Amino acid sequence: MLAHSLLVLLALSAEPAADAAASEGPEERLVAWGLARRDLEVEPAPEGRRIDQVFIEREVIFPEANPKLFDVLHVKTRDTVVRREVLLAPGERFDAARALETERNLRRLFIVAVAKVVAAKAPGGRVHVLVVTQDRWSLRLNNAFTLIGGLLQSLQLTLVEVNFNGYGQSLSVDTQLRLDTFALGQAFTERRLFGSRFSVSEAANVVFNRQTGVVEGSAGRVLLGRPLITLDQPWGVMLDAQWNVRKRRVFRGASVWQLPYADAAGSAAVPFQFDQRQLSVDLEVTRRFGDGVKVELTAAAGASQRQYVPLAESRLTDAQAAWLTANYLPRSESATLVEGQATAFSNDFRVVKNLDTFELSEDQQLGFRVSAGARWAFPSPLTTQPFVELGVTARYRFYRWDDLFSLTVATGARLRPGLPAANERLAAELLNYAPAFHGGRVVTRLLVDLRWNDLDNRQVLLGGSQGLRGAFPEQFTGRNLALLNVEYRTRPIAFALGTWLGFVLFTDVGSAFDRVLAPQATAGFGVRLLLPYFNFDVLRFDFGLHLMPQAPAPGLDRLNATWGQVNDVRPDILDRALPP
Repeated sequence: MLAHSLLVLLALSAEPAADAAASEGPEERLVAWGLARRDLEVEPAPEGRRIDQVFIEREVIFPEANPKLFDVLHVKTRDTVVRREVLLAPGERFDAARALETERNLRRLFIVAVAKVVAAKAPGGRVHVLVVTQDRWSLRLNNAFTLIGGLLQSLQLTLVEVNFNGYGQSLSVDTQLRLDTFALGQAFTERRLFGSRFSVSEAANVVFNRQTGVVEGSAGRVLLGRPLITLDQPWGVMLDAQWNVRKRRVFRGASVWQLPYADAAGSAAVPFQFDQRQLSVDLEVTRRFGDGVKVELTAAAGASQRQYVPLAESRLTDAQAAWLTANYLPRSESATLVEGQATAFSNDFRVVKNLDTFELSEDQQLGFRVSAGARWAFPSPLTTQPFVELGVTARYRFYRWDDLFSLTVATGARLRPGLPAANERLAAELLNYAPAFHGGRVVTRLLVDLRWNDLDNRQVLLGGSQGLRGAFPEQFTGRNLALLNVEYRTRPIAFALGTWLGFVLFTDVGSAFDRVLAPQATAGFGVRLLLPYFNFDVLRFDFGLHLMPQAPAPGLDRLNATWGQVNDVRPDILDRALPP
């Protein structure tokens, strides 16, 4: 009864504002503004008509209140930056699919908060194309954090100009605070190098120990190439080089995880910490073709080195170091690699609202998406042990009667000459956004991730913000994961300057386990805050209670906060056929 009463109360509180937002959302207001600026009228049946002109209208960040101080500090995205993403030109015939793809391309630009493409009436039975955009605040202090009770597990602050001089370039200074380290770095991205379709980006940082101030390592990445941007682009090529050399410590709560070690001499606690050295370089070429069904064929070649050894500061015995290496550290290896990957997906995209980001448009690819790949580490002076890795991931998604359903299944394994198969893995995710109910919708996610003979000794840490809200941070550990998240999300309430507020009731059931499933259950409520002119992801606050069977977390440990919805926490294998 209490849960039902809360549902009704939250739904009623959100309903009036949500109805108003549905008729006058940020995109509808932007379109009306753009049409009025050009004195245009919407063409209800534009398909196949010749395009007369393409108009670009760019709105200020805060059109409602229009604080002049913000507009003085922000350089509005230039006309050329928007125009180069437009896939419709004068003289061509209007194509609704190309208009939607133009919107998707613009929304991929972080500097654009809202983007719409509209066909308007023109003389002689032709149409005008009106592209309207609204900027997101570009000079910003980005942040990413995980807060559980009074424990700040991580904090990233990035001072970034994502629209340098209005040209869409990104310059940033980055800081990352973890329980044991502090990192300082910088990054630069140019998506259209010298106005071309080529892009370049680089990032690097230095890692310091928080207690001693001593440099503990560095990490960085350089990307150069011509990525696939439009659905009809036939070729893409990328060169990727990266390194990550640093000390690693695995925490459970506020302390380094102490692993139980026992031998004939007795028992001891071995800290889960090690030196990490990762180097890699890859060249990747992709060919895309097809119409109703898009097919991508990718070939790549590269080399990598990965080395993991116990920290000298742990002062382990030889036996303890060997035990830690064999049972918990990732496998050290070097390899020269070639790989191939094939991906096919239905060219059917839908724009949906009120899923994860409230009234902002979300692009969903419907139908099937299948990807299969093979990677061969061939014998060479650099290769530690030859192997072949195989992987397949498949997803099917449909949208009907305001219900969005998707099922994803992925599997992979490593084959080694004369040895048993390793890194065997099977993962599956079911995600469903139910139709509107009491003014909101129920979102259900079921996730399973199973491993066998894992050479990298991966551990699932479950609790806090990692899908089991209301439990201690990293309270449960194991090689495998089973997780169910059910949320009732109210429709959003609109506030000044485009801010949206929503509420959530949730229950989580999950288990991190080696062999025996041991489910834990939590339930609670939360708040979601969206600041579309500053960020695309929602800011979530969740307060949960541990229902069974472990002792509940006390006080503030039940509260956790971070960016993004809980269904954003998912294994990488569901998105790519081969591991990185």
